[in-house]
Amino acid sequence: MKTISQYREEIKALKDSIANIDAKAINENRDLTIEELDLKKEMFQQINLLNYTIKTQEEQEQLMAGLEAPRTPATVENKKPASPYVQVTDRKQDKFNSLGEQLTAVIQAGRPGGRVDPRLLNAASGMNETVPSEGGFLIQTDFATRLFEDTFNNGLVAGQCEKVPISANSNSIVVNGYDETSRASSTFGGIVIYHEEEAAEKTASKPKFRRVELSLKKLIGMCYLTDELMMDVAAMESRIGAAFQSAFDFQVQDDLINGTGAGMALGILAAGCLVSVAKETGQNADTVVAENIVNMYSRRFAARTGNYIWLYNQQIEPQLYTMSLAVGTGGVPVFMPPGGLSDTPHARIMGLPAYAIEQCAALGDVGDIILANFKDGYIMGTKGGLKQDMSIHVRFQYDEACLRFVLRMDGQPWRASALTPYKGGATATQSHFIALAARA
Repeated sequence: MKTISQYREEIKALKDSIANIDAKAINENRDLTIEELDLKKEMFQQINLLNYTIKTQEEQEQLMAGLEAPRTPATVENKKPASPYVQVTDRKQDKFNSLGEQLTAVIQAGRPGGRVDPRLLNAASGMNETVPSEGGFLIQTDFATRLFEDTFNNGLVAGQCEKVPISANSNSIVVNGYDETSRASSTFGGIVIYHEEEAAEKTASKPKFRRVELSLKKLIGMCYLTDELMMDVAAMESRIGAAFQSAFDFQVQDDLINGTGAGMALGILAAGCLVSVAKETGQNADTVVAENIVNMYSRRFAARTGNYIWLYNQQIEPQLYTMSLAVGTGGVPVFMPPGGLSDTPHARIMGLPAYAIEQCAALGDVGDIILANFKDGYIMGTKGGLKQDMSIHVRFQYDEACLRFVLRMDGQPWRASALTPYKGGATATQSHFIALAARA
């Protein structure tokens, strides 16, 4: 536990930070931004908590000093604590033993007059946010790490993206990306490599960069728990862990593919770097033919072929199973194995893994089948500190409690536009993300 003087030093540092925010706005002759107001609000809450911690510690020291001095036994009247933040003296450990145990503590804290376990206020450590805001409590660091890994590392799409952490005192991050639209005359937006005679004058060149800004967006998940389930810590942990991973992975994956960039991540289908491959002349509506696949494959960055995957809506599987390439007067199956319907179909297209996901568009629409390279082409910003809070009122008539989880993230493709290759021209642009145009 920290000393009172250490807590006071933290308060002083927070006050200085608040003053710096105000001074910056005054110097720039402007009002505070939403991000600055939110940051100040968090700092005020931290100061209030630290002041209460100091007060509690001072009272404890006074009480202990009184107990050590000899005195005549007296009857002490029990009084209700002035604050719900009371010490739980029967707990020696600083951390919860399991996520289920912490969820139980959150449920207890959310009840009218319920006690707040001090460990809820120390759930995060290091540079994570450590103060509950808007009634929420941060998930303990090791539990949060595991849930993040389940969602962002093991998810089909999110697990392949490049990730950058956003610090506790910031809601955004700016990174540099190459501003490259064509390699017809240079690479990386301006670098020129050329041949020259000995002692001839050299021509300088340099890459061109663009700012890639990630501003945190909120993702919120709700989970209902029956009274019976709340009594079983192990079952509750299993249920919540599975529900959290499934629900957030589903929404994150949808944002990375279909997100508009307004209040959510920018998805690949709305990005300027998407290459849309035209349908074949005379191609029927709501169909996918082998020529579509070949044409999409030809628009990838060939040097990074191994990092691409196919994503498709399950609705197009009948098209894949019956797809064939003409050979003479006949044809050969493209997706089906040599054993036909009796064997498991190939889970690869053009040698690359193929996955059916719900976030792909319906058959015939842009995005029903996608060739994507998230490993090289997409960046995500995440901020540690999963927040959870609880309400018994939302589903009160059903004897259910409601747990809410909140996390913040953002993402967008590295490239702002598709790339015109060195040879081939503007009609053969390449990208990390290729989709098939609509076939209405």
